[in-house]
Amino acid sequence: MQTKKGSLIEAVTNTFIGWSVGLLTQLVVFPLLDINIPLHKNLEISAIFTVVSIVRGYVIRRFGTRFIK
Repeated sequence: MQTKKGSLIEAVTNTFIGWSVGLLTQLVVFPLLDINIPLHKNLEISAIFTVVSIVRGYVIRRFGTRFIK
């Protein structure tokens, strides 16, 4: 069984990789769609999604650890 700490580490690692890919995608795609947002706003947007993703990943992992065997 995975520990709570292990679940959090996994969720944060997975989310960090997703954040990096997402931010790079925003920086490439937004200008192509004429969405002009300064870098600091891109970072704010990605930070919000990152927090949501960490919580989501942690909750799903804990649910799976507890109820799926």
